[in-house]
Amino acid sequence: MEVILLNDVEKVGLRGEVVNVARGYARNYLLPRRLAEPATPAKVAELRRIDERRAVHEARSVEQAQTMAEKLKTTVLRFEVKAGPTGSLFGSVTTTQIADELWRTRKIRVDRKKIGTDSIRRIGRYAVPIQIFEDVTVEVKTLVVPEGGELPPEEELAAMEAAEAEAEAASRAEAEAQHAEATEILEVELEAEPEDEAEPNDEAAPLSTDDAAEGDRETVDAETATEDEAT
Repeated sequence: MEVILLNDVEKVGLRGEVVNVARGYARNYLLPRRLAEPATPAKVAELRRIDERRAVHEARSVEQAQTMAEKLKTTVLRFEVKAGPTGSLFGSVTTTQIADELWRTRKIRVDRKKIGTDSIRRIGRYAVPIQIFEDVTVEVKTLVVPEGGELPPEEELAAMEAAEAEAEAASRAEAEAQHAEATEILEVELEAEPEDEAEPNDEAAPLSTDDAAEGDRETVDAETATEDEAT
């Protein structure tokens, strides 16, 4: 099923792109959460007109690109985001957000696919490479700041990241140890489990000929002894 993304969706695409996804994924996740809308012919045509209008503001020559690059060298983008105590974001800063902020603050339109970074997932100071035109690339200073606060020094940021990595490693080690322990217990239980015993036979075994004869003699002797006692 073809849909138009209304927001960036990790491993699916960027906002405004037409993508083909499984029908169930679209109906059960993307559409109810308003992350996408059905790609009708009218919507796709409208999207193309918007892209054409935006393209007018992109660099169309090396000279234009160099002028934009000079302007971006002095630009500092700032994103205030919700973050945890170790600096991890509750979400991410995407290339779409960077492109939108460049347009909002500098009125410079850049192709999101030419912004050379993955989604940013930690607070910090970044130099984001952007290809404005062929052979014209500039790094834009980008600050990802905790909401309502300021960025700590680089040493503290590094310590926070190291602490988070250590905690994640400890958590993985604990999970692996628990898995190994559970596996060992299961193996011991399987080894200790007794084999199925043969079911006892309730039917009496038939007497052999010798056993039957011996039984008859014992009966006769008992009867003779009884008669003697009576006499």
